Amino acid sequence: MKKISVYILVMISLSCTNINNNNIKTINNMAYQQGTFGYDLEFLKKFQEVIVLQDSTGNSQVIISPALQGRVMTSTAAGLNGSSFGWINYKFFNEKKTVSHFNPYGGEERFWLGPEGGQYSIFFKQGDKFVFDNWNVPKEIDNEPFQVVSKSQTSAKFEREMHLVNYSGTKFDLKVTREIKLLSKSDIEKILGLPISDEIKSVGFETNNTICNIGKENWTKDKGLLSIWILSMLTPSPTTTVVVPYKESVNPGKIVNDDYFGKIPENRLKIANGKIYYKADGKQRGKIGLTPLRAKPFIGSYDAENKVLTIANFSLPEQAGEYVNSKWEIHKNPYSGDAVNSYNDGPVDNGTQMGPFYEIESSSPVKELKSGESLIHTHRTFHFKGDMKLLNELSLKLLETPVDSILKVF
Repeated sequence: MKKISVYILVMISLSCTNINNNNIKTINNMAYQQGTFGYDLEFLKKFQEVIVLQDSTGNSQVIISPALQGRVMTSTAAGLNGSSFGWINYKFFNEKKTVSHFNPYGGEERFWLGPEGGQYSIFFKQGDKFVFDNWNVPKEIDNEPFQVVSKSQTSAKFEREMHLVNYSGTKFDLKVTREIKLLSKSDIEKILGLPISDEIKSVGFETNNTICNIGKENWTKDKGLLSIWILSMLTPSPTTTVVVPYKESVNPGKIVNDDYFGKIPENRLKIANGKIYYKADGKQRGKIGLTPLRAKPFIGSYDAENKVLTIANFSLPEQAGEYVNSKWEIHKNPYSGDAVNSYNDGPVDNGTQMGPFYEIESSSPVKELKSGESLIHTHRTFHFKGDMKLLNELSLKLLETPVDSILKVF
């Protein structure tokens, strides 16, 4: 009887999404090919309850995990049989274990808080050396749930109270609110200020993230402040390149911070004509960052193998604010950090590797919050897939360089 029920459910799912049954292959008793959105949806449902947002066509969809801080696990622009854009750590899910330092479930867009390092870090305990053995992601932003406040077909809202202590002993009582909205095609066109051809498959979603000081004490710079930190874990290919437009007019100062995990070699990082190009193939660990003086509110990537253009757009004040410094050391200036980052995964010293994946990240500036005051940060993610000529036009307008040029960098 159980087998009959599963068969009926699969048939209903297929009939509702107009999938050609001849193309279906069962892998580990799942009805979709690995790499598709349908595969990831069925995989995740084995471990936890999820929320799926979708448009009226069923083409644009995202999967959200309330159990993992309202994390967007992945998205698609072509329904259940379409490509799944987020990186999911299948091995870690299957092991069903909890790790003290960090639980790397993956996910296309997750909520974190900064700073990571320094005298105001919330990842290290007071007096500890800044080494990996002492580094621990607060459980509230690692493996604990957010409460579902509301949900609809195209949006979901989450909340969570947190009580954190930084390296200097400052206590933070805060409430996090996270609202996720699946964007329609007209929403995407309005936000980006350009038309999207019907020949391009697209998906976009927006997260509005708020932290509110619910404690009695005001937050002050001399005791440490918090920033909102959004990280997108994406699936790389050998031909994925991250592109970061930057302000050339800023002078002096280095253009890009590229020494987070050792200097990035020249064959993986290029700077030309107001753009930074970073090879994001998941094969060599490294990270880049731009200060708020250099940053623009866009960063993106192009995967030439799968012909996918990814764009991230985030809130960035016109007047450069102060950002937390997350390097693992005591800082002379703890508010001289980066506004936008990209991380490329790769083997660590012992040869092991978590991914492969790559990340696109944005952060909010800090703000001294009085009791009852809030800080908000918005991050939007878009994926476009289709004709190269049309992708060229989108990339030129949003990343200031066509995909044809991106292909020639590495």
